[in-house]
Amino acid sequence: MKIQYQFVNGESREIEVADELGAVLLDLDRIEYNNNQTETRRHTSLDGMDFEGGLFVAPDDTEQAAELRADLSALARAMAALSADQRALLQKVYFEGRSIADIAREEGVARQSIHERMERIKNKLKVFFT
Repeated sequence: MKIQYQFVNGESREIEVADELGAVLLDLDRIEYNNNQTETRRHTSLDGMDFEGGLFVAPDDTEQAAELRADLSALARAMAALSADQRALLQKVYFEGRSIADIAREEGVARQSIHERMERIKNKLKVFFT
């Protein structure tokens, strides 16, 4: 019986062996193939995973992510406690970067009025972040 043998360096040769030995080699090859099939269906190799990527996060990243979630949760609760007008004023000042004087001119009120509204908003928000 002829058996195809592949060397470690990639070279392949056909070798003549006795029929009994050939049958044993073919059985061993089949058993090895079946074991490999069973293992690859049930398990994922850790060698192929990126330990600092999406599957395994570094501990310091996990702590930062948890802190960020807690901060965002507190911010959401704080924003929900504000009225629509107060949220709109925060949007104008902090997200749009507009000045208090500009907003006061637009609304036709004194600059001090907008400043006092901002102070009330800040005091209301402090409760959620202390």
